[in-house]
Amino acid sequence: MPTIPHAPPHLSLVQRTKNVLTNGKFAALVLLLPPALILFSLFVILPLLQSGYFAFFNWNGYGEPTDYVGLKNFEQMIGHSVFHSAIWNTIKIVLVSLLVQMPLALFLALLIYKKTPTNALFRLIFFVPYILAEVAAGLIWSFVFDGHYGVTASVGETFGLEPFFILADRDWAFVAVMTVIVWKYFGFHMMIYIAALQGVPRDLIEAARIEGAKPFDIVRYVQIPLIKPAIIVSAFFAIIGALQVFDVIIPLTNGGPSNTSHTIVTYLYTFGLTRLRIGFGSAIGVVLFITAVAVAIFYQRAAMSPGKKP
Repeated sequence: MPTIPHAPPHLSLVQRTKNVLTNGKFAALVLLLPPALILFSLFVILPLLQSGYFAFFNWNGYGEPTDYVGLKNFEQMIGHSVFHSAIWNTIKIVLVSLLVQMPLALFLALLIYKKTPTNALFRLIFFVPYILAEVAAGLIWSFVFDGHYGVTASVGETFGLEPFFILADRDWAFVAVMTVIVWKYFGFHMMIYIAALQGVPRDLIEAARIEGAKPFDIVRYVQIPLIKPAIIVSAFFAIIGALQVFDVIIPLTNGGPSNTSHTIVTYLYTFGLTRLRIGFGSAIGVVLFITAVAVAIFYQRAAMSPGKKP
């Protein structure tokens, strides 16, 4: 009768510890994790803690903060009409990013996602605005919108219209800002969609065509459902990016005219840093940080949790 081999005995605690210590992954972890933690603590955790501390002081940034004011900075912020306008403008950017920028990026991605030399050229053209520095983009568009010398002036002269200064108009300045934001960042989302569309199996598309599906039906019932994870990630980037818009607005309008084009970040910069009200700016930063974290957690639970997988 053949003997049944016994199962190998379990490794002892000493042997398992030795295997872990001699593992290359553990060595890499020991070498790389401490520097990363130190840098993260110095440049992220420590500034956040300091901002939370400074938010309770009337402090100009020089010396040690001594003038404790409690929640006064938060009360002034909540009662400031410009802050209300900045919140509403930030919400507008979120809505424009979700309802205009992302659909535009998806539409263009569906047109040029196939690998051809012509499509590669169009991808480069559409992606160039994203590569361009935000400050440079703002300066370029400030010239475009100039009522005397820019493209707007040329169009006005062609149709015999009076010079119109969009960036100086309270009703149109932020519309111009949102236009630049859509132009600047839609290429980023377009590239995300192109990468996802190129991963859709061709067999499914061909099968749908054989079954008589029209191009719109293929997009709606085959391609979009399969790239849904990419759309979810793109929407997350759009929302978080909208909460951080700063570099484009400063060279365009600097928050004007009459503080009508501020976002939360430009409001922090203008009424906190430039006026040496570091305590007040820290209070705004705390609110912005809490908002961003709350949005990220809510979005992850609502759209990116395991139960939401397509």
